[in-house]
Order: sequence, then C-alpha cells, then structure tokens
Amino acid sequence: MTSDCAPALLGERDDERVRVVAAGSTPAERFTAFAAASTPALSRIAYLLCGDQHRAGDLVQLALERTYLAWGRVGDGDPFAYARRVIATARIDGWRRTRRDVLSDPADLRPAPVPDGTRTVVDRDALVRALRRLPEAQRRVVVLRHLLDRSEAQTADELGISVGAVKSSGSRGLARLRQLLGADGTGETTPARKGTVR
Repeated sequence: MTSDCAPALLGERDDERVRVVAAGSTPAERFTAFAAASTPALSRIAYLLCGDQHRAGDLVQLALERTYLAWGRVGDGDPFAYARRVIATARIDGWRRTRRDVLSDPADLRPAPVPDGTRTVVDRDALVRALRRLPEAQRRVVVLRHLLDRSEAQTADELGISVGAVKSSGSRGLARLRQLLGADGTGETTPARKGTVR
C-alpha cells in the first residue's frame, strides 16, 4: 500500500547531487540549507534500499546527523555523496545484523483504492513490492545500478564486492524482477518459455 508521504520513486527523477552555496552564512546555516534541499532525494534512496517508510526515515536522520558531525570536512566538498554513503552503509550493516528481513507477503497486503489516472502510482507500488521480494544482495545491486544510475565500479565500491558480483547479482535481480512484474508490468507473473527470460 502506498501513502501520500511515500517518497517519489519513478517519474520524478531530479539531479541526485545537491550542492548548497550560501556565501557569508554560518556552517550551521549552510548545513540547514543542505538538509532541506537534500532530504527528499535521500528519503527516496533510503526507501528504495529498505522498502519501509519508517526505517527509511531513520536512515535519513542518521545520515543527516553524521553529515552534520562531519560538516567541517565535507561541507565544502560533496556532502550529498557523504550522506548517501552513510545511508547505504547503515542499511548494509542492518542486513548483516538481521541476515534476513521479515517482509509481509504482497498477497496479504490489500491495496488501497486508487483514483483514476494514477497508473504511475500503481506501477511504482508494484515495483517496490517486487524489489522487496528480491534477495538482499540482488536488491542492493539493482537499486544502486538501475534506479540510482551508479556504474558497476561505483556499485562494487559502495557495497564492498567485486565488479563480477555486481554483474551477476544485477543480472539475476533483473531477471527475477521481470518474472515478478510479468511482461505487462502489472505484477502478474507471465510464464516464460524454457530457456528464455521474460
């Protein structure tokens, strides 16, 4: 089920790099401006990585706290990249601690009534549900590579794995997403012929 407060995931891609220039202001004012400008994009990244609005909010809060503490080092560089890396690292640490997320079966979730003209919301919901059903390693690679447009090398560096692992996990993850979403993207599984990937 989607909600009005869920971050935009598809169709609203803006430049993920956020740079705030505030000449003559204090470091606290510059950080406040950065936080206000970057929170929507950081929330979208966190939600895609964990699939839970409340957990995503916790990840964004942690990222902003750590960015504030490191502002003297990162404030004049690329604070958004620093905050994004904090989110990815914190989520990976969570995966390592729990080893397996306990997720609701999408069949048990009753979708809310959708007003006319909201096909994008329905598609976004189906994609997020399908992402949540991927194994953790595949989900991380698919989100970083294909939803956040990271290169194979950047993805491997952020996840601490080899480029070969990125390629194989990404390939298997995309094949599984195609299977989960079906050929028409509705979430209905379409049987594939032997030896083909739908």
